[in-house]
Amino acid sequence: MSEAVPEPGEPEKELPKSEEEAVLERIERFRRNRPRLRDDFINSAHGAGGKASAALIDAVFVKAFANEALAPLTDGAVLTLPSGERLAFSTDSSVVNPIRFPGGSIGHLAVHGTVNDVAMMGAVPAWVSAAFVLEDGFPVAELRSIVADMKEAAANAGVQVVTGDTKVVNKGSADGLYICTAGVGVIPADVHLDARSVRPGDRVLVSGTIGDHGVAVMLARGELGIEADIESDTAPLGGLVSALLAGAPGTRWLRDPTRGGVATVCNELARDADLAIILDEVALPVRPAVNGACEILGIDPLYVANEGKLVAVVPPEEAEAAVVALRGHPLGGDAAVIGEVRDDPPGMVVINTGFGGNRVVDMLAGDPLPRIC
Repeated sequence: MSEAVPEPGEPEKELPKSEEEAVLERIERFRRNRPRLRDDFINSAHGAGGKASAALIDAVFVKAFANEALAPLTDGAVLTLPSGERLAFSTDSSVVNPIRFPGGSIGHLAVHGTVNDVAMMGAVPAWVSAAFVLEDGFPVAELRSIVADMKEAAANAGVQVVTGDTKVVNKGSADGLYICTAGVGVIPADVHLDARSVRPGDRVLVSGTIGDHGVAVMLARGELGIEADIESDTAPLGGLVSALLAGAPGTRWLRDPTRGGVATVCNELARDADLAIILDEVALPVRPAVNGACEILGIDPLYVANEGKLVAVVPPEEAEAAVVALRGHPLGGDAAVIGEVRDDPPGMVVINTGFGGNRVVDMLAGDPLPRIC
């Protein structure tokens, strides 16, 4: 029997969208609703990873460099070789102040920041480049010490520093030194991580206590007169990712919550997937000392940077196995399920508080703790 032909003037029935088409439509709606750049000059908020950063990236960089590899705007690009193998390629800049802090240094961050971004793409990090911007008068002995930290970090991450560059700028122009790194890793054929694969009912996990790094760096500046035994969590996450994927092979999505913390990456996920992230305040692992420092500073640990933690989304049937896998690794002892993905309210993050209510967790315009990575 032939299909019915609509009468003249009768609207054609819309064919049902495929799941892929529906997901792509959600992504396009998100892109249209991203913050718009309204500033004429750069300010510190543009480098903080929040709304101001997103607006700058869209209005300047994405507009200029638009291409298929850049479009997802994840922590790294996925590049397919002619052989069919996929590479993850990422780049990072370290401008932390001070350059040494409890638990690490700018050298550790420079390596860890890049290898972790590569690992969040599901890749096994392999090679790193390093470019140094040095200030005239910077002590060579201190440079040797920072480079030794990088050597140690690279060895622990299982990567090699294979190329680099050095520039010197006038005294007073670079806070001593800045380090820019890039990294490459190979993505296993069976690993596919993408916000578009996230589904309602999925569970949100964090691999350990949050806010350690940002608070450690802030207190190291000595400007607040607060003393607390808090160290940065800076660490390479490649091994932790491998353990997670082995225990929960259906893992949908990964991100390391650096600038802007857990709150920011959850907002990015919610908007990319056009789904809701519902967090459980009671389940959030926060060290008492970090929580106390945040209360004094008047900030929420959810927005504080981490340099050795990951946020993962896994299918509900794999949540328990994922936690077990993470806790079985030295870097994942405090792993916990902290939330769930739902349909409503789409594109938003909501937290259920310990008092029985709830509140919206929005993305901040800037960062309450600048220059922490």
